[in-house]
Amino acid sequence: MINCIIVDDEPLAATLLENHISKIDHLKLTGKAENALEAYKLLQNQSVDLMFLDIQMPHISGIDFLKSLSQKPKTIFTTAYRDFAIEGFELEAVDYLLKPITFERFFKAVERVSRNINDPKDDFIILKTEGMHRKLSLADIIYIESQGNDIKITLSTSENFISKSKITDLELLLASKGFIRIHRSFIINSEFVTAFNNNELHLGSHKIPVGRSYRQEFEIFTSLFSKNRLL
Repeated sequence: MINCIIVDDEPLAATLLENHISKIDHLKLTGKAENALEAYKLLQNQSVDLMFLDIQMPHISGIDFLKSLSQKPKTIFTTAYRDFAIEGFELEAVDYLLKPITFERFFKAVERVSRNINDPKDDFIILKTEGMHRKLSLADIIYIESQGNDIKITLSTSENFISKSKITDLELLLASKGFIRIHRSFIINSEFVTAFNNNELHLGSHKIPVGRSYRQEFEIFTSLFSKNRLL
């Protein structure tokens, strides 16, 4: 069970989050706060695994509040503005959700937390390929491509494997491990990125298109990737 709190001064936004939380069995809402001071009291009086934190709040912003904590719970920022995304991720937030938050997007963010808490040292996956269950190191995976009812895994060892799996299942599994989905057919390992523009990303000799519906997450990734590196 993951104990979570909501910190948001907007009643409608807080209610929506509460409804989303109620649909996931392993989430338990243990408190709500309308500002940072109330949130601080909650954190002092109970064990909190996950905090849904609004950024723009009265008196103290969510970002400043998180910075002030010596012991930070896993945090998912919630906001109506995308301008704070980079700063949010620099504080090691698990995710950054733009309001109004759909349940699908909410669920994806929560799964990142769940997998990190349940098995933080998991660095491999096991997939059935060619009649065998194969253990594949995440560090060796360059990208994953959806091919109809199958997925193709391209490895740095120059091997390729085909597996009867869904790319959406792997997206949830790998989201907190340096992988991002940039197209409905592609998940890439950010460690192999060598070049990119608004429409295409290079993983060495591999060129992967950027899907229009994945543009927002891609822009956040490229901003973080480029920060303090652009000349």
